Amino acid sequence: MILLDDEFPEYFPDPRTSDANGLVALSESLSTERLVAAYRKGIFPWMKMEESPHFWCWFSPDPRMVLYPEEFKTSRSLAKALKDNRFNVSINQAFDEVMKACAEVPRPEQESTWIEPDMMIEYSKLHSLGIAHSIEARLKGDLVGGLYGLAIGDLFFGESMFHLEPEASKACMAKLVELAKNEGLRFIDCQVPNPFLHSLGAREIRREVFLDQVEESCKEIPSSVQWA
Repeated sequence: MILLDDEFPEYFPDPRTSDANGLVALSESLSTERLVAAYRKGIFPWMKMEESPHFWCWFSPDPRMVLYPEEFKTSRSLAKALKDNRFNVSINQAFDEVMKACAEVPRPEQESTWIEPDMMIEYSKLHSLGIAHSIEARLKGDLVGGLYGLAIGDLFFGESMFHLEPEASKACMAKLVELAKNEGLRFIDCQVPNPFLHSLGAREIRREVFLDQVEESCKEIPSSVQWA
C-alpha cells in the first residue's frame, strides 16, 4: 500500500489498479491540492484508520454509485413538498453549518462519523475557493436539511447530506438535479451504494466506465456551473 508524500500532494497511483474495495493509498494529511487532484482522478478520502498512526484512506471503489440528472426519481411525498414550497432551498448560504450537521446527525448504519475536524477545515477552504458547494433546506428559518460536495468541470462529487425533517435532503437533491440539468452537468457522483440514493434514481456503474467519464469531464478545475 502506497503512503503518499506530502511534498507531492497531487500524486496518486492509478485507481484502476486497486481492488474492488478500492483502497488506493494512505496519507498523513489532507490538503486542498491533494483533494482536488484526488477527485479529478475519481478518488475520495473516506475515513481515517481506526488505529495509530490514523492515516487517511483514499478510495475509488468498484462499482461506483452515480446519479444521472435525467434519471432522478421524484416520489409523491417529495413532489408534494416541492409543490407546497415546504422548504426554503438555498445555495452556498451555510456551507460550514451543513458540513457540521452532516458530521453530527446520528446515522443508524454508522457508529461514528468519517467527517473529521481537519476534513471540515480543508473542505471549508475549498468552499472559499469556489470549488466546494452546499445546498440548504430551511423550515421556518431553521436549517433542517442539506448536502455538500465538490464541483469540478462538468461533474458534481457529492460528499454527504443530512435531514432533520422528512423530504428536506431530497429537496436539496432536487435542487442540485435542477441545476445539473440547466447547466449540463454529466452526473452526480454518489460514491458508494445505499438504499436511499437508489430510491432517488442513482445506480452503479463499473469503475472503469466511471473513471473514463471523470477524465473526460474534469479536464478543467473550474466548474462549468455558475454557482450562486
